[in-house]
Amino acid sequence: MRKLICFLLLLTLSLGLFGCHKAEMIASFEMPDKFDDSREYTITFWAKNDSNETQVAVYQQAIADFEALYPNIHVTLKTYTNYGDIYNDVITNIPTNTTPNVCITYPDHIATYMTGGSNTVVPLDNLFINDQYGFQGKQVLFDSPKLEQLVPQFLEECKIGSTYYAIPYMRSTEACYVNKTYVEALGYTLPEVLTWDFVWEVSEAAMAKDTNGKFLVNGQKVMIPFIYKSTDNMMIQMLKQQDAGYSTDAGEILLFNDTAKDILRTIGEHSKTRAFDTFKSVSYPANYLNKGQCVFAIDSTAGATWMGSHAPLIDIPKDKRVEFETVVMEIPQYDPNNMQMISQGPSICIFNKEDPQEVLASWLFAQFMLTDSVQLAYCQTEGYLPVTHKAMETEAYQTYLANRGADNDLHYAIKLDATKLLQDHINDTFVTPVFNGSANLRDAAGQLIEDSKKAVRQGSELTDAYLEEMFQNISAQKHLDQIGEQSGGAAVKKDLGELPTESVMLLSILGLAWVLMGIYMVIQWIKQKKISNNH
Repeated sequence: MRKLICFLLLLTLSLGLFGCHKAEMIASFEMPDKFDDSREYTITFWAKNDSNETQVAVYQQAIADFEALYPNIHVTLKTYTNYGDIYNDVITNIPTNTTPNVCITYPDHIATYMTGGSNTVVPLDNLFINDQYGFQGKQVLFDSPKLEQLVPQFLEECKIGSTYYAIPYMRSTEACYVNKTYVEALGYTLPEVLTWDFVWEVSEAAMAKDTNGKFLVNGQKVMIPFIYKSTDNMMIQMLKQQDAGYSTDAGEILLFNDTAKDILRTIGEHSKTRAFDTFKSVSYPANYLNKGQCVFAIDSTAGATWMGSHAPLIDIPKDKRVEFETVVMEIPQYDPNNMQMISQGPSICIFNKEDPQEVLASWLFAQFMLTDSVQLAYCQTEGYLPVTHKAMETEAYQTYLANRGADNDLHYAIKLDATKLLQDHINDTFVTPVFNGSANLRDAAGQLIEDSKKAVRQGSELTDAYLEEMFQNISAQKHLDQIGEQSGGAAVKKDLGELPTESVMLLSILGLAWVLMGIYMVIQWIKQKKISNNH
């Protein structure tokens, strides 16, 4: 028992020292004078493909083309079906410096990665303008875009504070995919710009049933007129459209305000009638839209290939599909003359390593992902928009757009309509502030809607007191109370998200050691007691 306890304590100490050593050993990245092409490098690339094998093929082709230019750099691809899994794996690997070299992610996540150490993620400002290996650098073996050819609004999203920590890869916004056939069957005409009042009114009208309990508009027993995929985006955009608070650049939490209460009451009213629902409760809006069980389906423009009676990625049986006219529109607005739409989409960051040459190899690959061939290939898989004017101005991309509707695959009309929607509204898009904890704040915004919907369906009323209590609970659940303690407007506490595996191991071993020591002491006490009694 003594030996076991000593072993556990030594193991705990060793792991702790190893973890601390690894976390502190990487110095800040310094750009080498020259890339050493006499050496072999293996870099890892973590990417998200949403189960779309066509996107995987694009990644694989990009890697093959890059390796043909740089035979000494070998890229290992690991794909994920969602960004959350990438985020969790990165957080887990930060303490042991086993992060990927290149990673598709979001700036909100990067802000949390950086709490693992100031040198965890490589700042890119100097790499951008390096005359040898930066954009259009003299030693770069491919035709990369010039810095000014990146769409400024998209590049700005990759800045945390005053420093760039990522490059944009693809961009999307949200769109409302409308069953125009049903809207007109209900006696309405689609306006030029959707408003929230219009969507709520039509959604309630679609709830009318016949004497057999079937909905009049579709003749089925299922109808959810309005389904929203991302409730965090829903809340964020509704607040932005009303010029209400969400957060400041310094990390001050403004989400829990009176406008948010009004929004939640309205959502609660239509949730109670079942005219409104969300992805978390009913799954993908596209499935209901394509079965004729939804009128307004809001999802990313990148999800356009799932939307409509003849969508190329439609995944419901043929006998369940309903023919209808699909129209792609901007998300509902409070003021049609002052449109506000969120800008979103994956970015690429580079993780620091002990070897600066390895980091430079990673930067070359990340930069290659912005070349015209990669940008055009990937954006055509779904309703994404390239992030460079260079790619958008190519003859190949212009031809792609001009062939809208030529087929229901590459040139699927709904997909190209969604792409054009973002292209036409780049100047109407906005992004949320990025800081350590901004990912949690985003989660909280969506949770407000989910909890309000659940509350009214269970018979609760969304009174001021009820909503204030909800605000406090969600703030605590998402650790926003830790972020919210401000010092001169700057967040002073950090939230690293879930504990990495190594930390859990350390705590578990330490706890086990204390338990065993306790058992050992009890056994010794019993032995001494018996000896005393015998004497």
